[in-house]
Amino acid sequence: MHLVGMMDSPYVRRVAVSLKIMKLPFTHDQVSVFRHFDKFSSINPVVKAPTLITDDNVMLMESALILEYVEHLAQSHLRLTPGTLRDLARSQRIIGLSLVACEKTVQLVYERNLRPPEKQHEPWVERVRGQMEAAYQLLNTELGTGEAWQFGARPMQADITAAVAWTFSNFILPEKVDGTRYPAVVKHAARAEALPEFTSSPLE
Repeated sequence: MHLVGMMDSPYVRRVAVSLKIMKLPFTHDQVSVFRHFDKFSSINPVVKAPTLITDDNVMLMESALILEYVEHLAQSHLRLTPGTLRDLARSQRIIGLSLVACEKTVQLVYERNLRPPEKQHEPWVERVRGQMEAAYQLLNTELGTGEAWQFGARPMQADITAAVAWTFSNFILPEKVDGTRYPAVVKHAARAEALPEFTSSPLE
């Protein structure tokens, strides 16, 4: 399999880390949707990161759909989705909160970095920031102390996505996210980031 996209995208990074934890071999091409638009377009005309090209040469997009596919390739004991319906619902809640936090972080970055200052709308910026903060506050509650994986002895998809989300927000918007407000999230992310699957997939 071949993964295309930059690790500074939390969506690309969650796929890369997940593939490694599931021990699924893949190659990776760090291509930016901004700086390398033409090259990315030659790979995937939609220019969407992440892009995964399967061993059967099928091009997949959207991290959630890619992860759903690769779960079917992994050995059962290495899959990242909980087996019970109760745990699945909670896992999806954690993943959902994490992805909302990522989405709102991206919106804030785009608003500040891509929109001309005279076109920026402060009420909209404050609303998006409030949504991001609410997502992290709820995620902080879900993660408890942040000192244990959420569904057993090893990290699952909810653990991976929560950590990737916080690392991304904290890196790209350090002045907008206050880690003291989300101690469990910070502790959880630090624990995950120490794993070899994370350190070998650096955000920078």
